[in-house]
Amino acid sequence: MNPTSNLAPKLAQLYPGVYNPDGHADGDADTDHKLPIKPLNTLLGFDLETYQIPIEQLLPSKKMPDGIMSTRKYKQIVSSIHEIGLIEPLAVIQPDSTKSEFLLLDGHLRVLAFKELGLNEVACLFAKDDETYSYNHRINRLSTIQEHYMIRRAIDRGVSKERLARAFNVNLSSINRRINLLSGICPEAIALLQDQQFTPDVTRILRNMKAARQVEAVELMVASNTITVAHVEALLKATPPEQRADVPPPERDSKMAPMEQLVKLEKEMSQVQASYKDAESTYGSELLNLVVAKGWVKMHNFSQSKNKFGYVYLLTPVGMTEKALLTTRFLKRKMQEYQDLRAEIAALKIDVAQADNTAQHP
Repeated sequence: MNPTSNLAPKLAQLYPGVYNPDGHADGDADTDHKLPIKPLNTLLGFDLETYQIPIEQLLPSKKMPDGIMSTRKYKQIVSSIHEIGLIEPLAVIQPDSTKSEFLLLDGHLRVLAFKELGLNEVACLFAKDDETYSYNHRINRLSTIQEHYMIRRAIDRGVSKERLARAFNVNLSSINRRINLLSGICPEAIALLQDQQFTPDVTRILRNMKAARQVEAVELMVASNTITVAHVEALLKATPPEQRADVPPPERDSKMAPMEQLVKLEKEMSQVQASYKDAESTYGSELLNLVVAKGWVKMHNFSQSKNKFGYVYLLTPVGMTEKALLTTRFLKRKMQEYQDLRAEIAALKIDVAQADNTAQHP
C-alpha cells in the first residue's frame, strides 16, 4: 500500500480527455472537439482510493473529552454504523512511511464507535496535507425541513420506519413526528423555515394557528432568531381565538330555524357592511390625522425623554414600514372575516331553498 503513488492513471480514468499525462488528446476527443488538451491542475486533498486500516494502527491527533461516549451524538453514530455501515471514511495521514502508523485527522468518534462494535478495520482516506483540520466542520448541516424531506424520500424508496429509528437512535414516535413535520403548515411558513434548525414540537404548536397567524408567528421567531418551543407557545397564547385552529367555532343554536338564522346573519352583514363603508370613506383623512397626531406626540415625547435611544427604531423608515405592515395585515384579516360571513349567508340561503323544495314536494 503506497498512498503517495502516482495518480496519473487514476486521473486519466476519471477525466478522459481532460487529464493526459502524455500531453496529447485521445483520438476521439481530438476528432470531436479539435481543441488543445492541458493537464488537470486541480490539487486533490485526498487520494482517490480508500484503504482498510487496522484500528490499532491509528493514532489520535487530539484527546477526546470525558463522557463523550454517553452523549446523544456518539450514540447516534454507533447506531448509524451498526445499521447502515460507515458513510464517511476517516481522514488520515502517514507521518513516517517506514512505520505502520497513521495519524487520525478526522473521525475520532467513528473510531470509538468501531471499537465498541467490535470491528477491527475501518475505511480511511489519505490526506495530502499534514494538518488536523476537521473537514466536516465547515459544511452546512441539514436543516430540519431538509431532514424531513430526506426521511420521506427514504420511506418512499422502501426503507422502513423501524430501520430509520435504529439508524438515528431514536424511538419510532420521533420518526413519525419528523415524517409529519409539515402537516398542517402553510406553504408561506414552510418557505420561511426552509433553512432553519428547530425541533418538531415547533410545528406541532404552529398547527394550532390558522395560516395567516402561522406566517406572522414564524416571521417574529425568525426575526428574533429564537425558533423555540417556548417562543411559539407564547405566541399561541397571544393569538386571538378567531386566528386559532384548535378553538372550535361557536355552536349555532339548533333550535333556531334556518330562516331566522338567515335574517340574523343578514342583519349582522348589513351592520358590518355599513361600518366597513363608513371606515372606507373616512379612512384616508382619519389615517392622515392619526399619523400627524401620532408623529407630534412621538416627537414631543422624544424631545422630553432622557432615553432617546428607546425611540430610534420607531423613527426609522424600517420601523414605520413595520407599523404599516401591521395595519395592512389587520385590514386583510377584517376583509377575510367579511368574505367568510358572506359565504356563510350564501350557504344558509341554499339550505333555506332546499327546505322550501322539500316542503313543497314531500
